Amino acid sequence: FALLVVFAISFFGAFELRLPSRWADKMDSSAEKTSGLLSIFFMAFTLAIVSFSCTGPIIGTLLVEAASTGSKLGPAIGMLGFSLALAIPFGLFAMFPSLLKSVPKSGGWMNTVKVVLGFLELALSLKFLSVADLAYGWHILDREVFLVLWIAVFGMLGIYLLGGFAFAHYGHDSKSGISVFRFFLAMISLSFSVYLIPGLWGAPLKAVSAFVPPLYTQDFNLSGTHIEEYDDFEAGMAAARRDGKPVFVDFSGYGCVNCRKMESAVLADDEVKTMLDNNFVVITLMVDSRKPLPKPMEVEENGKTITLDTYGEKWSYLQRYKFKSNAQPYYVVLDPDGQLLSGPVAY
Repeated sequence: FALLVVFAISFFGAFELRLPSRWADKMDSSAEKTSGLLSIFFMAFTLAIVSFSCTGPIIGTLLVEAASTGSKLGPAIGMLGFSLALAIPFGLFAMFPSLLKSVPKSGGWMNTVKVVLGFLELALSLKFLSVADLAYGWHILDREVFLVLWIAVFGMLGIYLLGGFAFAHYGHDSKSGISVFRFFLAMISLSFSVYLIPGLWGAPLKAVSAFVPPLYTQDFNLSGTHIEEYDDFEAGMAAARRDGKPVFVDFSGYGCVNCRKMESAVLADDEVKTMLDNNFVVITLMVDSRKPLPKPMEVEENGKTITLDTYGEKWSYLQRYKFKSNAQPYYVVLDPDGQLLSGPVAY
């Protein structure tokens, strides 16, 4: 979260992230002394170094996602897209040298791009802070607080694109009016802010439900779509034996985007919600919860003794041990004795 905020401040013009200039000079001189593919490599390396101030925040965002969520596919696609974006212009210019005459010159439009990226970095940073807030139970970024901040971020982005204000470092680049493209971007940003407003009263906001905190963190909720559920496996199974109902177990996670999507698109559906409330005991287990166990547990796994210190580690071990899976969301239906009735079903 802090890293993305620093990147956003950099995009807003407070400071510029640069690698030492001698690195670029050394690579550039190496390119002049070589030929063939090696020369092309040094030229590309020089480009990567001198463009670090622009590429750093974007690549940094992808690396933060990979480190914090364990996801590989998303960052890999992001890296592929970024490398293609750098490579395609050189390929086109090599095939059609005359295109170089029509390349846009750097200027105010580039500052606008940086500021827009800065606002997007701020919005993304709140997502990472929200995951930590949920996992540790801080309750500093509940759903309504998160939505207020997103409404402010995208509202200010829209106002900026309309020329309502400018950052001192860049100056005002829209004194002669704004382009039609920029106007439509501003309209999209402002419309998105308006779309988020009903969420303050509990609207599900299905288009962004995978990114905002879950509804149960909201104090003021008029929608009433939350399913009654247990967050402890033993307590839920005891309730199932008492009521004689089957158990719907949802292995989920605070940092699981697909879990939030399933909750809003499927579990919050009126028919599904009614079926679960009337016929099942629902247990939702957060495998990344950082809430400490009253007493650490020692268990055997893969021939090794491991210590479980948090509830998240306990529920993750339960899923691995009982169902041989460690992916979320993951749904199973058990009888009151814990025997499998239906599933498992993944996202």
